[in-house]
Amino acid sequence: MANYTQEASELLHLIGGKANISSVTHCATRMRFVLQDPAKADVKKIEELTSVKGTFTQAGQFQVIIGNDVQVFYNHFTKVAGIEGVNKEEVKMDAKKNMSILQRMLAALAEIFTPLIPAIVVGGLILGFRNVIGDIKMLEDGTKTIAQVYPFWNGVYSFLWLIGEAIFHFLPVGITWSIAKKMGTTQILGIVLGLTLVSPQLLNAYSVATTAAKDIPVWDFGFAQVPMIGYQAQVIPAMLAGFLLAYLEIGLRKIVPNAVSMIVIPFFALIPTVLAAHIILGPIGWKIGDVVASVVYSGLTSSVSWLFAALFGFLYAPLVVTGLHHMSNAIDLQLMSQFNGTNLWPMIALSNIAQGSAVLAIFFLHRGNEKEEQVSIPATISCYLGVTEPAMFGINLKYLYPFIAAMIGSSVAAVISVSSGVMANSIGVGGLPGILSIKPQFYVIFAICMIIAVIIPFMLTILFRKYNIFNKVDTAPISTFGKNEYRKAANMVKKEV
Repeated sequence: MANYTQEASELLHLIGGKANISSVTHCATRMRFVLQDPAKADVKKIEELTSVKGTFTQAGQFQVIIGNDVQVFYNHFTKVAGIEGVNKEEVKMDAKKNMSILQRMLAALAEIFTPLIPAIVVGGLILGFRNVIGDIKMLEDGTKTIAQVYPFWNGVYSFLWLIGEAIFHFLPVGITWSIAKKMGTTQILGIVLGLTLVSPQLLNAYSVATTAAKDIPVWDFGFAQVPMIGYQAQVIPAMLAGFLLAYLEIGLRKIVPNAVSMIVIPFFALIPTVLAAHIILGPIGWKIGDVVASVVYSGLTSSVSWLFAALFGFLYAPLVVTGLHHMSNAIDLQLMSQFNGTNLWPMIALSNIAQGSAVLAIFFLHRGNEKEEQVSIPATISCYLGVTEPAMFGINLKYLYPFIAAMIGSSVAAVISVSSGVMANSIGVGGLPGILSIKPQFYVIFAICMIIAVIIPFMLTILFRKYNIFNKVDTAPISTFGKNEYRKAANMVKKEV
């Protein structure tokens, strides 16, 4: 086991000493600090430490990339510093003091959707697989699908819908539960609220548009009638209802005596929220969701869709840096609900690939730098699997020019994707596996977009470095550049593709 006592002591000094640390924890590869005064951290000298692979600040936390030995390093650091670590949730709460109101709102949005992502991803893969076996007529001279020809696959096609429906149609249940969990309120009440939005008693949200107004069932209260409409797959109505329930419960806790709280609080929190959800919040949220989805969809299908795509493809990576990208989850889900698919998600997957390709180029340019390779190799793999933060914060933003090269490559790929009408079934695995979430009829064109997202960032990164375009800090020798080097680069790209 490595001994990091000396470097832990140096990090403590360079970070501003024990007095500058408000709290500290770690994740799989990074030390996470909340600092009293972030300006006291000497970032340049910290990054020169042998064990440190890079640093970045996000969501009010100063994060130091250590790698797989982070647990050992953390133990030595807390011992040297003489402080007790805390869990990640406590660090998040502590970090909020360094965040603006907008950053706090975005962090809250991320905390709501992050627990739902595994289900959404697997749901997207399932819908993609169902499309392949049940919607593509590839047998008997292109007249029948696999499910139509083989009884076994027909059974699989039908069975998998059980899971797909549970994930997407009943998504409001997951959202209201996640909000209750995030707000520290009663999670079962969040689940019950979500179920009241998708109950079988209600007219299914997908049937509302084709049902005459006179045929929509209602609750008749004598003085008023309330439409019995469900909110299957609706995001904003569920969020509005979830937050109302949470704040009602929190408010009631302050005034209701403990002796009767178990009875009074659930009753006076849940019933008013369910009524408000179906009378006010649901219709308003539905309308807001429709407007947002329609604006985005119109932008991506209009005569200037290429411009919208170019901007989104170019700016998505910076949005990730700021945390604003979490808004895209809600928009994607709304697009899926309203248009049976999303043309936003394919561009996100392409941006992942582009950032990974830029890191791959840095690995090629700096080959032999063993310390950096400990970051660049895992970061490239991570990008190609849909997680870009290690690459962006560990490599691309550090040198800047690969970050911009990736943005340009992502933009070009996005324009081709949108111009070709590429649609995804849902949010899915990002990066190279993202093609599994694409509607089958767009597999070929999306594969071409993926190749573009590999080649352009890779080659632009090399060119930017050679001619020092957007390069302020990378001073590695470039005298070995030549035709052979570019030939090697091209071969590396071909292998990746």
